[in-house]
Amino acid sequence: MPEIKVLGLFLATAFFEIVGCYLPYLWLREGKSAWILIPAAIALAIFAWLLTLHPQPAGRVYAAYGGVYVFSAIFWLWFVDGIRPTLWDIVGSGVALLGMAIIIFAPRGA
Repeated sequence: MPEIKVLGLFLATAFFEIVGCYLPYLWLREGKSAWILIPAAIALAIFAWLLTLHPQPAGRVYAAYGGVYVFSAIFWLWFVDGIRPTLWDIVGSGVALLGMAIIIFAPRGA
């Protein structure tokens, strides 16, 4: 099922981007050690590499990825930050995922 693989790849990509950005946030805003920037840089390098594995052209991947990123950020808000999403957070991330699905899975002419 290629749709599941693509979605899994998008979710992994989002995870590494969020980790790569969240760790410097902890350093800058919460006074964590600067050593935390090393795994942050590694996570961002993995994020960039994962983007190259998507089968669609780069512009389409970036556009669709935005929807998965929105969903993943709301998930992160809930499970890492401990803040329960509002109904509007859930609806908004659902709309973003729908946009991703339309962009990636729409039939294309040859």
